Amino acid sequence: MGRVARVLPLLLLVLLVALMTPLIAASFGAADIQVSQVLQVVIGQLTDQSQGDISSRIIMELRLPRIMMAFVAGFGLAIAGAVLQTVTRNPLADPYLFGISSGASFGAVVVITLLGGASVDSGAWLSHVSLPVGAFLGASVAVLMVLALCGRSLSTQIERMLLSGVAISFMFGALTSLLLYFSGPQAAASVLFWSLGSFAKASWATLWLPLVVVAVCTLTILLFKRQIVAIKAGDETAHTLGINVQRLRLNILLLCSLITAVLVANCGGIGFVGLMVPHIVRLLLPGRFALLTTGIVGGLFMIWVDVLARCLLSYQELPIGIITAVIGSVFFLFILGGKRGR
Repeated sequence: MGRVARVLPLLLLVLLVALMTPLIAASFGAADIQVSQVLQVVIGQLTDQSQGDISSRIIMELRLPRIMMAFVAGFGLAIAGAVLQTVTRNPLADPYLFGISSGASFGAVVVITLLGGASVDSGAWLSHVSLPVGAFLGASVAVLMVLALCGRSLSTQIERMLLSGVAISFMFGALTSLLLYFSGPQAAASVLFWSLGSFAKASWATLWLPLVVVAVCTLTILLFKRQIVAIKAGDETAHTLGINVQRLRLNILLLCSLITAVLVANCGGIGFVGLMVPHIVRLLLPGRFALLTTGIVGGLFMIWVDVLARCLLSYQELPIGIITAVIGSVFFLFILGGKRGR
């Protein structure tokens, strides 16, 4: 009971911040809009009393879809990072470490440069559907290659998985660079900006696929929460509980691949979120596998990173991946410094 009393205020604070963040974030941008005006526009849309002025269009057609896409991306990447760190028992695991993001980027770039030459900026069916499919195929191939390179011995499987993931990540990164080298300058420039991460092209029409995929994958992961937590005690212990560790790990890796692939296809490469946010939640809630809290914190974090990307420079937008890399690097230098001091 005392444990619930300690955790409940923190969860209520997270919920309050989650409700207020979209309204506050929507007020930031090149056009100066007050928070009260944002709230008025949202209420007007819900009650079919929208005014249809320029401020309403900016909020409803540009900023809110972007905020929603940022939240979904942060939520999904944080969930994937937390689950990967648990099933591999490695606190540094995330989609980038296992080559999932590199494989997804390679699959998306193959679609862009070879299959029709569609731009990632276009609103065509190709970029809405084929990009996620290509990214998922690339991410799945990366996961299968990592698992194929792992040893069958349970005592060495985790270590080999990490080394294999790093090698696969470099390999797909090199193949992606090779495709860009032989592609046209326009496609190369478009892919380069997309690969650094951006929510600039977010819209209500493109939001449904990431939202559905992240929601379904999260619900599926929650169904296996007890088995995932059991793996933390070791593969042998999980086997004694009747859990097929290899099959569960493969299924979880494929689910994380699907989440990462859809987000990479829609938002580009965004690193460190799946690595950093689970650590932050574990510091706030030690000893708990708070999966949904991790996702919410990741989504809120990504919203404010997007606000920084839009507002740090006048009339210019910074790529999301650059900001998350800077914040993530400083965060882990701080963590390493704290451990060294002990």
